[in-house]
Amino acid sequence: MKVLVYSIFGFDKPFMEKAAHGNHELVFTEQHLNENTAHLAQGFDAVSLFTSDVASEAVLQKLYSCGVKYIALRAVHSDLIDVPRAKSLAIKVANVPVYSPYSVAEHAVGLVLALNRKLVLGQRLMHIGDYRMDHLVGFDLHGKTVAIIGTGKIGAAFARIMHGFGCKIVAFDSEENKELMNEIPISYKTLEQVCAASDILSLHTLWNDSSKYLFEKTNFSLCKKGMIFINTAHGKLVNTEDLIEAIDHKILSAVGLDVYEMEDSIFFQDHTEAPITDTLFLKLRSYPNVMITGHQGFLTNETLAGIAHTTIANLNAWAYNGISENEIS
Repeated sequence: MKVLVYSIFGFDKPFMEKAAHGNHELVFTEQHLNENTAHLAQGFDAVSLFTSDVASEAVLQKLYSCGVKYIALRAVHSDLIDVPRAKSLAIKVANVPVYSPYSVAEHAVGLVLALNRKLVLGQRLMHIGDYRMDHLVGFDLHGKTVAIIGTGKIGAAFARIMHGFGCKIVAFDSEENKELMNEIPISYKTLEQVCAASDILSLHTLWNDSSKYLFEKTNFSLCKKGMIFINTAHGKLVNTEDLIEAIDHKILSAVGLDVYEMEDSIFFQDHTEAPITDTLFLKLRSYPNVMITGHQGFLTNETLAGIAHTTIANLNAWAYNGISENEIS
């Protein structure tokens, strides 16, 4: 199968090449898919997309005209693919439904530790020769209450790690994770209850239309004052303006974000010659108690290998029998 891989990066290209084992003709481009680059897919059987690639109705029509029959997404989800339109054009779309849950879970833990123990500030002071510790006081994680919103594979991995620190684990989810409950002490409560009781809250729930702005003014107002708030799940779970207000009102003592509501035009790109103009992002970035990482939670060797393996497996399935088990309906 001839495949055009859009939005290829230095970090994932070697994994894609290794996973393919020469079974497909992979052509790589750093360009993102949009209306201006869809023509590059002329003569290709399939395209592989990343989360910043736009497959709108107009783009899909161009891909269809180019002869593209398959779209292999190198991620769990993308808000930028018009799946119903793809289906109407008989273009099949498959994703990577699961990969190593430890990468994102461990990254979330890293954000908690860095924020609580003021590691970035400590390094800045170290480099200028200021060894005073007045502004570096944190707290023991042992004995603190940690709320986990969403106890799927990633949320469960995060829960196990935080339990290892000696934290009390509370959770909110539409479905209780029985396997996790058999492994560690965990109690499920309402969203309002976990917000009010927790010293640390970490988002690991799936994003969909019903979970948009799960955290906005109302729920932030319920949070225990001084909470550390972590989001490594999806930017649109959080209303950014309300998040900023919660920081300003000192409801949240620290915030760690690996995702951002309007990240598509920012993350995975070089802005050194094109300054960012997003005022909300710039405001968030200005706070000393906010740590933003550019969607790097998944960035481990194990996860990149898993994504590449599943992406190639989807292409193999289409090539050999026309159906992949990971197709998005």
